Amino acid sequence: MKKLHPASVAVRSLSRSLNTGFVFFVIGVIVSPGGNGMNLLSVFGLVLFGVVTGIVYEFAYYQRFRYELTADTFDVTSGVISRRDRELPLGRVQNVDIRQNVIERLLGIAAVHIETAGGGETEVSLQYVDESEARHLRRQLRGGASPERTEGDDDEALEDEVDAADSAVEPSEDEEILFEIEPRELAILSVFTIDPGASVLGGIALSFASGFDPETLLPTDRIAGLPGPATGIFLLAWGLLLFVLAAWIVSAILTFTRYYGFRLTRVDDELYYERGLLQRYSGTIPLDKVQTLTISESIPFRWFGYAALGVETAGYAPGQSGSRGTESAIPLADADRVVALARAIEPFGPVDLESPPRRARERYAVRYLLVVAAIVGSAYAVARYTAVVRQWYVLAVLAVLAPFAAHLKWSNRGYCVGDRYFLTRAGFWRRTTKIVPYYRVQAVLHEATIFQRRRRLASVTADTASSASFFGRAATAHDVDTDRGLELQAIIEERLQDRLRARQRQRTVGRWFQEASDDESADEDASVDRDDER
Repeated sequence: MKKLHPASVAVRSLSRSLNTGFVFFVIGVIVSPGGNGMNLLSVFGLVLFGVVTGIVYEFAYYQRFRYELTADTFDVTSGVISRRDRELPLGRVQNVDIRQNVIERLLGIAAVHIETAGGGETEVSLQYVDESEARHLRRQLRGGASPERTEGDDDEALEDEVDAADSAVEPSEDEEILFEIEPRELAILSVFTIDPGASVLGGIALSFASGFDPETLLPTDRIAGLPGPATGIFLLAWGLLLFVLAAWIVSAILTFTRYYGFRLTRVDDELYYERGLLQRYSGTIPLDKVQTLTISESIPFRWFGYAALGVETAGYAPGQSGSRGTESAIPLADADRVVALARAIEPFGPVDLESPPRRARERYAVRYLLVVAAIVGSAYAVARYTAVVRQWYVLAVLAVLAPFAAHLKWSNRGYCVGDRYFLTRAGFWRRTTKIVPYYRVQAVLHEATIFQRRRRLASVTADTASSASFFGRAATAHDVDTDRGLELQAIIEERLQDRLRARQRQRTVGRWFQEASDDESADEDASVDRDDER
């Protein structure tokens, strides 16, 4: 069995010792109040004890961590206080990701995260192994170890197999470059992407910029002479503007560093991606386990003619795991390029969508009018009991926008029932088109709420093994006619069975050809042996 890279002790100890040292520092401050030299010495001693404890723990972790790649499983033995033995069947390995930050790249080591089918969390983490070993493990775990290898094989044959596997992951003539992000695309992606965590970091950056004194960023010359209520509203609007500006700047920086150098290649039946400036990510997308393709066109990217492509595999959707973040097969590219790559993965043909009935648009208009009525009613209540709002009835002008919003929602929804694929589209601000192969469908759902039943509408969902998705729920045809929905359900179920039977026939024919080829090779080997004997 193999061990982790020796440098992993130093890298892991740095993080562990800082954490334990901080914990013992807090303990020392609590139990040793006061500022005399003896108390400070006690606190320093506790911190030093925490740092040494972290280093010793990581050294013991390194000594007791072992892993081994066999013909059928990936075995891991770990644990300092309690031992844990795990066997991961190679057939259940879903994704293998490699991560490196700046320090790890300088040391030539990498972290390997292994995920299995049916789970969105990392099953095994190797922190850390050599870069070449990480690439070799990724190739072997995704491709499977050689089934012909047995314990009786000699070491020279085993080394040849390892060398062949290592050479397979290096750039070769078989590697096809599908996509490389361009500087203009990266700039647009950074400027118009809002990272959810940027709001917190933006607030922290704003606090540092103001020296923790908000009054330093206030335009005092503008607020002088304003009445009390107006001053409060102005200060609130000004603070909100600064907060949004700081969050936007931080978000742009995070997005730029996350997708810097994004590159997507294809080797055999797998897609390989790599990205990142400060922390480098790389991983695989197995094409044979693709469940759903999602083409996402968000505003304002849609105005520039750009789109994103997400590939969801069994039990895992991009962005579902913390190890990957909001991962995509293509984060941003020309819409035509995105559609072309999606067709290269799944040849779904032209997208001729069928729109929901017009009474669905009427339902959306009524819904938005009810929302406007609730807003106006709330404004009236505020004006009735406070002096913050005076002309509450002005908000009633929003009712004019309800029909336009309803039309936009209706026009951006549709579905298509093809011979091999089921396609759906939904969303205005972020319009998503989902492509689902029939043979990947796990269940077909026909649903109708009490409000849909009043207008004889229903929704039909083609559920897959990756139903939980960063890009939204499973492929759903929203607000179709009730009878049409029942017909869609029957068609999808029928074509699902047809595609499964067709794939079964293909496997049978392929197995027959493989057996015939093996028999022919065996006959040739026997003939050669007889000639040698003569």
